[in-house]
Amino acid sequence: MENVKKTILSGIKPTGNLNIGGYLGAVKNWIKMQDDYNCLYCIADLHSLTIRIDPSVLRKNSIELFALYLACGLDPEKNTIFFQSHVTQHAELAWVLDCYTMFGELSRMTQFKDKSAKNAENINAGLFTYPVLMAADILLYQANLVPVGEDQTQHVEICRDIANRFNGVYGEVFTLPEAYTPKVGARVKSLTNPSAKMSKSDDDDNGTVNLLDPRDVVIRKFRKAVTDSEACVRYAPGKDGINNLMSIYSAVTGKSFEDIEKEFDGKGYGDFKLAVGEAVSDMLAGIQDKYKVYTSDRAQLEAIYRQGADRARYIANKTLTKVYKKVGLIAK
Repeated sequence: MENVKKTILSGIKPTGNLNIGGYLGAVKNWIKMQDDYNCLYCIADLHSLTIRIDPSVLRKNSIELFALYLACGLDPEKNTIFFQSHVTQHAELAWVLDCYTMFGELSRMTQFKDKSAKNAENINAGLFTYPVLMAADILLYQANLVPVGEDQTQHVEICRDIANRFNGVYGEVFTLPEAYTPKVGARVKSLTNPSAKMSKSDDDDNGTVNLLDPRDVVIRKFRKAVTDSEACVRYAPGKDGINNLMSIYSAVTGKSFEDIEKEFDGKGYGDFKLAVGEAVSDMLAGIQDKYKVYTSDRAQLEAIYRQGADRARYIANKTLTKVYKKVGLIAK
């Protein structure tokens, strides 16, 4: 009997520039999965509307992120790559799932509490029901695995709760997804604040290395990276800054921490920072070259994302049709 590939669904919001944290922690791992899994990756543009973002910036970021998906190595023939907003079933299923999600469940979500505290002037209903839309994203495609960072596992848990509740009433409609957290490169830290993850929303631009940063900018940011006073390249507790740089260097070069320690034995942080900056720049050069090719042909780019949306809609519509029938809505 032929093994059926498991389905993976993930996405990134186009609310900022894709950085090496997002690449090494997420996209690079996606590429490794594309031969072994049925993979769907979206630009989560509907999720980005929970914050106030200039429409022209959102459009620019969305196209940029889509082109970067391709430039990083996601094959549109092996993966279904699409804009979330191009598949209307996401919003339609989210409304149904809203009606099977408890207010208390949403009010306990850690990310809602954190974002509400940081954006007290814009605590909107979309921010509150964000996990339900995320659940719809996942359940529409009967995803088995959801690659997420540590800060997103709670969203997969509530997705399972919602699916279990719906299945309990109407039978086995939804596949119960599991969170998948890669062990390597899962959390690249900020270069200026290595106790926090590298984030596209970081106020300090020097803490984040974006995939489209020029070589001189990348090297400058690594030269300014926070380390410590020991000036010894070794991985150890309490050395957050150097541990972060070693993790990045290891992820980019494939070298173990032991190999890195030997390579820089007797050398200072200046030499190591330069080496990390150059290694990252070399990696980004290939991505940037491919990015230019994709963005130079807008017609080809549009053809790729329309094809992806067609594929996604076909799968999503099968699930939504079943859901509508189960809850008693009249078929079209």
